[in-house]
Order: sequence, then C-alpha cells, then structure tokens
Amino acid sequence: METTPSPEAPGLPEIRRLFPGTEEQVYLDVSLNALVPTTARDAMVRHLDRRVAGRVEKAELHAQAEAVRGQVARLLAAHPDEIAITKNTSEGLNLFAASLPWEAGDNVVLCPGLEHPNNVLLWQNLRDGMGVELREIPPVEGHMPVDGMVEAVDHRTRVVTASHVTFSPGFVTDLASLARGAHSRGALLLVDAAQSAGALGIDVGAADVDALALGTQKSLLGLYGLGFLFVRRELANAMRPVFAARYGVDLGPGAHETAIGRGELRFHAGARRFDLSNYSYVALAGIEASLALILSLGMNRVEGHVRGLAARLASGLLDAGLPVAGGRPGSHLAHIVAVGEGGGGRGDGADDPAMDDLHRHLTQNRVRLSIRRGVLRMSLAIYNDREDVDRVVELCRIWKARA
Repeated sequence: METTPSPEAPGLPEIRRLFPGTEEQVYLDVSLNALVPTTARDAMVRHLDRRVAGRVEKAELHAQAEAVRGQVARLLAAHPDEIAITKNTSEGLNLFAASLPWEAGDNVVLCPGLEHPNNVLLWQNLRDGMGVELREIPPVEGHMPVDGMVEAVDHRTRVVTASHVTFSPGFVTDLASLARGAHSRGALLLVDAAQSAGALGIDVGAADVDALALGTQKSLLGLYGLGFLFVRRELANAMRPVFAARYGVDLGPGAHETAIGRGELRFHAGARRFDLSNYSYVALAGIEASLALILSLGMNRVEGHVRGLAARLASGLLDAGLPVAGGRPGSHLAHIVAVGEGGGGRGDGADDPAMDDLHRHLTQNRVRLSIRRGVLRMSLAIYNDREDVDRVVELCRIWKARA
C-alpha cells in the first residue's frame, strides 16, 4: 500500500491524552520504541493484579492470545491461521529462514547496507553452516536497490529479503515490485516489517508477500518481547518447522496442552505450526489494547497522519538548511526523517561533529531521537502533532543560526 504524504489527519490529536509521555518532551523515537498508551498500561495492570490474586486461568490466557492473533491478521489483511506468535522480529525471521529446505549453492538476495543486523546475521549463519551464497546488493542513494536485487535473482535463489521501511534512513521499499521479481524465478519474499507495522498499511496479499516478521515495541505501541510472523498459508503448510513445541503441534481437538502424541508428529495448519510454547501474556494484554486503538482509527488514517507529519518535518528542516536524507518529501518518505550523511556512525554517534552537536542541542531541549548509521533519526507516531514538528524545526533553526 502506498499513500502520498498528506496533511495531518483530523481527529488524532484527541488521543494524545492517552500518552502522558508527550507532555514534557517531544518524543520522536518510535523507531526505537514507542510510548505506550495508558489503555495498554491499564490492561497490563489488570492482568498483573489478577496474577497477584491468583485469578488467572490458562484458558483465559489462550483466548486472549487468539484474540490478538486475529487483530494482527486484520492489520495485515491476512487470516489468523497465517499468523504465528513470536518474541520479536528477529525470532520470526530466524524461524522462517531456518525452516526452509536449504541446499549448498542456494542463494539469498539482500541489501546489508540498509538492513538491521538481525536480518543479516541469520544469513551469514546459513552461509557458514549450510554453504548458502549471499548476494549482497549495495544501496542506491539510501534507497533499497529493487532493480539490482531483482537482477540478482536466479533459479538457485531461495529467498529475497528486505525491510519494508529501513531502520536507517527510513525509506519505503517497493514490496510489490520486489515480489514480482522474486516470484518470476521461483524465489520467496521475506519482509522485515519492524519499522512499518503500525505506521504504514500492509496488505500482504496485495503486495504478494510470502512471509513477514514484526515486533510490537515500535509503531504498534507495545512492549519488547512480543512479535508475530506471517507466513502465506500454502507455503506454511509445505514447511516443517525447525523447532517443535506444544503450541505448534496438532494433537487433535480437546487434547490438553501437556499431552504427548504418538506416531508421526503433525503440525498445526498454516503459520500456527511456528508457535512454540507459552507467550508473554502480560505483553499480549497490553498489545490487545494498543491494537484496538490502532484498528479503531484505521490504518489509512494512521498512515496519513504520520506521513503527513514526516513531510512537514522534512520540509521544515530542509528550509532551515539541514541535509535531509532523500530531499523533498515523496513516496519514499514514511514516518522517519533522517538528517545528515548516512553510511557511517558508531551507533550512538555520527561521523559528523556538527550532527553530534545538533543531537546534543535537541536532547538538551527535551527532544527524544536516535542516531543510526551516522544520521539523526526522527520518527513520528500517532501521538505526535504539528506542535511537536514545529518545535523541532524551530530548535534546528536556532542551532543553525549559531553554528
């Protein structure tokens, strides 16, 4: 799904009261982790109070897990049976990749220069352990090199993998084009949606995605330690999970969770076979409330809001004379605005002393942001508003005038 950046959507400022973390700071760091709404906090407190009092039944926890599975399916325009519950994005990527029938000489096409390390390390492990070839395509001016990646696909390509929105500089990847190129030669498309889930609308069917992993601590407004893995139903049914645990194994209707089957192991249909065992139930309680908020707004509205604010911020920073990655707002811009020259940096600092100084200036004035790969990364969420954007632009103008 692609949405042209638009003005801030009406109505979202009224939910800002659910995020008290916005009151004393400008929080532009959802790409690291989000502010959690009070509705999610209250749901988790209720869960913990019931645990303290000894009033939680396992069937109740399972029912909540299934309710959240259904919410994630709605978010992705998928079926609940195509959603597995994981700990995080990285676990989802690893579960899928490790469960494919690799042979020495197979290859993976990726762009390490734009990926989070955890969508690179797992392929290096397959290279070293299974003899899988890594076809590494360099970025094109900070953009995912879709054409170059498609050109690298051949009959031995098992997987093409890419982030929907890169963690730095945060540009949008054309998933549909990447999927067409991969599928034309029989390869699969695996998507890292850590940065896009909850910020951009994702229709896995329309984009023809085969598998997609996400976590809940960013734009889904949840906690660390919970994630989800989408796998297209027909593909999942043809896969044998690398791990087997009770929640992924089908022992028939009514079988207790402590039961052990006899005979050949049979996995659940669809992506449920990748479920392992007990989930982070307190995190599930929180994400159920956060997803209810996001789904009630609708992803068209959410995406229009965050992309509209990002366009306003990028334009304001450019007008202030700052080097905004990607230049003027366009279809490449999601909810992340990066400032500086990318490609270097130490994780907690930029190679450019001026960008380090700007980072200090902003943080000293209660703006929360990150540095990733040498650039200042400002990321917007549903709780941000125009005043946040205009405050940051003004602070940057002040800094620029004294620099």
